[in-house]
Amino acid sequence: MFERDMPNITLNTNGYWNLKKPLELNIEDSSGIKSYKVVLKTSSSKKILYSEQPLSLQSKIDIKVEPPRSAYAMKDKSVTLIIEASDSSKWNFLNGNTIVKEFDLKIDKKRPSVVTVAHSYKITKGGSAIVIFKAEDENLKDMYIQTSFDKKFIAQPFYKEGYYISLLAWPVTKSNFKATIVAKDYAGNSAKSYIPLYLKNKNYRISRIRISDKFLHGKIAELADEFLETQGIDNPLEQFKVINEDIRAKNEELIHNITSKVSKEKITQFNIKKMYPLKNAQVVATFGDHRKYLYNGNYISESYHLGLDLASNAMAEIKPQNSGDVVYSDFNGLYGNMPIIHHGLGLYTLYGHCSSVNVNSGDFVNSDDSISRTGKSGYAMGDHLHFGVLVQGIEVRPAEWMDTAWIKLNITDVINNAKNIIDGK
Repeated sequence: MFERDMPNITLNTNGYWNLKKPLELNIEDSSGIKSYKVVLKTSSSKKILYSEQPLSLQSKIDIKVEPPRSAYAMKDKSVTLIIEASDSSKWNFLNGNTIVKEFDLKIDKKRPSVVTVAHSYKITKGGSAIVIFKAEDENLKDMYIQTSFDKKFIAQPFYKEGYYISLLAWPVTKSNFKATIVAKDYAGNSAKSYIPLYLKNKNYRISRIRISDKFLHGKIAELADEFLETQGIDNPLEQFKVINEDIRAKNEELIHNITSKVSKEKITQFNIKKMYPLKNAQVVATFGDHRKYLYNGNYISESYHLGLDLASNAMAEIKPQNSGDVVYSDFNGLYGNMPIIHHGLGLYTLYGHCSSVNVNSGDFVNSDDSISRTGKSGYAMGDHLHFGVLVQGIEVRPAEWMDTAWIKLNITDVINNAKNIIDGK
């Protein structure tokens, strides 16, 4: 009855208010809240928003502090919210404990400004595109590109203050693509701008692969001995399912985590040359191939081939053709020995099934460096290179990045055009 603890007042705020959404206020006290008052103080007046004496004592009261109707016409840049609360303790000559807390709030009613400056004309299913935009707000908190498949592409500062750039990717497994630039400020105001890309659909191969007993008792048995996930599983078909689904998912999760990162540094130029990491190579497996596995005519499992398989001579030299930072160089399950290089702007290249690797994580490689040699490590039946290209964690068509004309039209020209617009040329 005579407790001396003050009521606890919590206002869920980061110091900004857009005068649109209510602020969440919480008052707590173990002896019960006897009364509370909320006052809005501006440069010219004080207005009582709430003044209550609850009919029954409550240990916790949650209030949504709505702005007054006239508040949106307010010209003040900042206000103070004064919150007073008293409890039902008999302390202080039966008056209880009273606390007064003041919260200074910056008023921001203005939405951020978002304007698209330049972008690729089209994007192909399984392919890439680029967008450059301007986002402005004195209290800008965050900006990103939201897609229809729940992927957020992170933009990087570009060329001059207030401008941003990002590569985009349409996953081969998604039937549609939509991308919208979103900018938010600290007060909770937001703005959106749709990126009007022409969508080009592309049909990818569906392969029905018959699994033989020789394959199960050969390569699959060999792999099953290596992985922890298949220990204790004797059934060859179950071993195959675990390897093709669970271990593959684990390996791809590692790849996606590594290749999702984007630098926060300002980028002014992005010079990417045609990619062709294996000299005189033949394509032995295409990108986007939807593989469905059958055993004795029955469906067993499936997967997507999210790279391009290239083969030439055994243990052939692999050269990236573009400089970059080695962000991973280790064994990765089905992908075997696998270096990954970041070329900037969230663009990564991956080299799987290598027999040997000449680079370590943290190294910088030049375009003509020999980084590794082809092999059959991991889930590979013969000596070849699994070449992957990823944009912010999404596998994309290597064919686009192996085409000088495509790079110029869809990447380089867009960047140069954006610079001219920004410079007012």
